[in-house]
Amino acid sequence: MALNLTSLVNSIKSLERSISTYYKLSKDKSITEDDMETIKAGVIQNFEVAYEQCWKFMKRWIEENVSPDLADGVSRKELYRVSAENKLISDIDAWMSFNKSRNLTSHTYNSRNSEITFKTSLLFITIAKDFYKRLEERND
Repeated sequence: MALNLTSLVNSIKSLERSISTYYKLSKDKSITEDDMETIKAGVIQNFEVAYEQCWKFMKRWIEENVSPDLADGVSRKELYRVSAENKLISDIDAWMSFNKSRNLTSHTYNSRNSEITFKTSLLFITIAKDFYKRLEERND
């Protein structure tokens, strides 16, 4: 059964738009530091949503196409391993890094963690789009 990928596509597009806005406004000298921090917070929020959508779609795809029980209750590392075996992703370590960054902001908020997660968000967009492309190719 094909998965409805609409929410995944929307979350990735939102992240892409927020990153684009950040780059565009970072060149504007009239934008205050407070405004830039708010824009970065939007990028982080969109990263969190897109990341959550990605791993949940990995899990759903595995349940539908490999085994209903295989992805149930497994660690993220195991989920990523199975996803890599099925060619949905190529770099398990990168996905573990995204998971770590996601957890940084969800458990403790401080400026250092925020900056780490923001930088991760800028890297994640390319990987998320690649995951979507691979998922779409195997979504039947």
